Amino acid sequence: MITKIEGRLVAIEDGAALIRPADGGLTYHVLLPAYCAARLGGSIGQTVELATLYFIESQGQGATMVPRLAGFMTASERQFFELFTTCKGIGNRKALRAMAIDTGQLAAAIADRDAATLQSLPEIGRRTAETIVATLHGKVDRFITGPADVGQPEIAGRVGGQDASRGVARQALEVLLQLGETRSQATDWIDRVMRDSDTAPTDVQELITKVYQIKASTG
Repeated sequence: MITKIEGRLVAIEDGAALIRPADGGLTYHVLLPAYCAARLGGSIGQTVELATLYFIESQGQGATMVPRLAGFMTASERQFFELFTTCKGIGNRKALRAMAIDTGQLAAAIADRDAATLQSLPEIGRRTAETIVATLHGKVDRFITGPADVGQPEIAGRVGGQDASRGVARQALEVLLQLGETRSQATDWIDRVMRDSDTAPTDVQELITKVYQIKASTG
C-alpha cells in the first residue's frame, strides 16, 4: 500500500500531478481531486507531500485492470474520499471530478442536506445528490471545517485568547443553523465578521447581530 508521496511537483496535467521524488529516476502520475489540483497550481517546481490512495481501475468493461494512485493534501481528506466513494454511483474517478470544493465545504453541504450545493458539482445530478445525503448524513461531521477552527491570532487576542474566539464563533454557528441558515453560508458570514470587524464580537448575540447586518446588506 502506497500511503504517501513526497517529491518535486513537475507539472499538473489533466487533473493529475507529476511528482518526481528526490532520488530521481521515476516520475509518478498522481490523480487529484479537482480542488486539490487548483491548490497545487502555484507549487510547480516545489517539493510537495501528498497522502495517497492506491486503487485498481477497470477499463474496457473489465478486460484491463490499471493501477492508479490518487493524492490528497492531508490524510483526513483521503479518509473523506474513501467515505465519499461508498455512495452508490460514486466511483473513484467520478469522485475526483466531483470534488471541486474542499472536503470541509463538501462535508458541510452533506450535513446540511444542501442538495443545491451538491448538484452544482461536476457530474452530480439531483438523484445522486439525494443518494449522497441519504448515505452520508450523520457520518461527515468530523470533516467539517468552519469559523470554530479558524481562530485568527489577531482576533483571538482581542477577545481574550484563541479559545474564546473559537468558542464565540462555534456557538454563533450553532444558533444560525437552528435558525435555518445553511452551514456554508453561516460560516462565510461569521468569517467575514471576524475578519472585518475593528473589534471582534465578545459574545454570541453581538456576533449574530453583525451576521444579520451583513445578510441584510447583501440581500
